[in-house]
Amino acid sequence: MQVSERNEAHELATRQVGAFLARRREQLAQRWADVPLFRTVFTLSRDEAVEASKAVVDALAAVASSGRPEDVAAAGFGAVRDQLGRMAASRARSGSSPARIAEEVAALRSPATELLLAEFSDPSEPQARESVLALTVLMGTLRLVVMETALNAGEDLIARQREQLLEVATPVIRLWDGVVAVPLIGTLDSARSQVVMESLLETIVAQRARYAILDITGVPTVDSLVAQHLMKTVAAAQLMGAECILSGIRPAIAQTIVHLGIDLGPVTTRAGLADALAYALGRLGIEVSPRTTAAVRR
Repeated sequence: MQVSERNEAHELATRQVGAFLARRREQLAQRWADVPLFRTVFTLSRDEAVEASKAVVDALAAVASSGRPEDVAAAGFGAVRDQLGRMAASRARSGSSPARIAEEVAALRSPATELLLAEFSDPSEPQARESVLALTVLMGTLRLVVMETALNAGEDLIARQREQLLEVATPVIRLWDGVVAVPLIGTLDSARSQVVMESLLETIVAQRARYAILDITGVPTVDSLVAQHLMKTVAAAQLMGAECILSGIRPAIAQTIVHLGIDLGPVTTRAGLADALAYALGRLGIEVSPRTTAAVRR
């Protein structure tokens, strides 16, 4: 058989598979509803599993009818990508590995092949073999779509979780009326600096804060990049009408700042958080004095 004839036969078989899927939609959906991929996700109602199966059958029929069974970006898959992603994510949350999910998708091929072969009087005839081959290619593409969608969903989830961790790791604390503080701990990179700036500015507006303390006691090192991030945060806070106070500069970090030639002249600095708070309270007209021994005994 010539290459062109072979391609024509494969294209014809693919379109026939598309017609088969559209014709046997109900029967195939009923069988798929009992396959682990659908049964374990739609546990409350079998009808939901059947409807979800029908949506996938419709997508496969559309892809096959378009003559693009190998194309993971085929328009037909667009309608079910979200659903497939949710299903794969649900299986992953229940402890299924990517290999297991791939096997569950592959298990959809057997019921479809049985129904397809039942359409032929002789399952061994060339047309039947071509149709089974086209269906196999189509189901293989479906498996790739599921895994691609699941991986993308996983990356989105990781990105959201990372953002949430950054927010948790950079809390803005209200110390007094008009005074807020951000205790920074760990390495300060560009992503985290952006979260610090956004959280601080939002809190300054919400609390109508006049003083914002950036405490870097827990920052292990300060280089030119970290200093740049701190200066941007200070400048942004000042634009919002709050004076920024930098506290917790340890001797080693002070030497590094001097060595790098970083100018902190415009920034108010204090040795520790307590000193910074005392400064802010003093600027607010609140006098802080130590308790006497007699007062402690009472």
